[in-house]
Amino acid sequence: MSWWDDVDDEDDLYDESQVRVRPNPKANRPRTKRRPAHDDAVIGRILGVDRGRYRVLVDEGGSDEREITAARARELRRTAIVTGDRARIVGDTSGDEGTLGRIVGIEDRTSLLRRSADDTDQVERVIVANADQMLVVVAAADPPPRPRLVDRYLVAALDAGIRPLMVVTKTDLADPAPFLAHFDGIDDLRVFLSRRDAPPLEEIGTALVGHSTVFVGHSGVGKSTLVNALVPDADRATGHVNEVTGRGRHTSSSTVSLRFRGSDGTGWVIDTPGVRSFGLGHVDPDNILRAFHDLDEVAANCPRGCTHLPDAPDCALNEAAREGSVSPARLASLQGLLETFANRDEH
Repeated sequence: MSWWDDVDDEDDLYDESQVRVRPNPKANRPRTKRRPAHDDAVIGRILGVDRGRYRVLVDEGGSDEREITAARARELRRTAIVTGDRARIVGDTSGDEGTLGRIVGIEDRTSLLRRSADDTDQVERVIVANADQMLVVVAAADPPPRPRLVDRYLVAALDAGIRPLMVVTKTDLADPAPFLAHFDGIDDLRVFLSRRDAPPLEEIGTALVGHSTVFVGHSGVGKSTLVNALVPDADRATGHVNEVTGRGRHTSSSTVSLRFRGSDGTGWVIDTPGVRSFGLGHVDPDNILRAFHDLDEVAANCPRGCTHLPDAPDCALNEAAREGSVSPARLASLQGLLETFANRDEH
């Protein structure tokens, strides 16, 4: 007789009282959308990021102001956290060596400066949050100025609700007047002229007090040199212009917030890597004309639905350019951007 013959019922082989079940707390825990309130979170300013670790300033302006290191919480893995953000942080926020806080949320942003890889790419790249000014740095020569790139900066600033400023460097190498004539119609664009041996640091510094100003510019225009002059301990890398290609070498490799301390107060300088292109694929084309304030006023006389392109019938802008009341070069810059968006939409 085999051992099987002693079994009266097959079910007796699987006596539930003899089966051990390994507990799985995660599987047995009821699902919930509730998240910790983090009432003990402190608010800090994101100064920069390096390999997943964020430098954060907490208790800004207070008696216990300090810089800490933090990592993002797992639930924020799909959330962009950028320089200038105001973050909620828990964990060890002492700032002691070897400590690490945890970013659990981002405060509402007042502005968000973005760009895309090119005009056909509608995936945005976030550059900086909560800036209220943009300082466009452009050289009068070496490398030569690029009016259409500056136009793109202005469009991006307007789209983000940021006030634009401009500084023209190396004015001892070339007369900036022909370049600046391109922007004569923009009444609220403040321009600073800078020689290599005498940058107007006090004048620029006064404009920085009380503001968060993001510096943007083509590689090689002297942006990092200007930042180092305004913030002596910034230690931003500087480069030179290639004599063969006429292009600048990328030096600043990351976006960082630096505190500016002037005679009249403080502000924030946000230095960004130099770029040779600034895509606007994320921008609503309807906002482009608004960046050209002088042309926008003339366009009010255009027929409804006017594209403002060179072949647009009865376009008031084209007529004004023929009459000489608006700059043909400025209109060409606007139309170049509008044509780019028209081609993007066709594809």
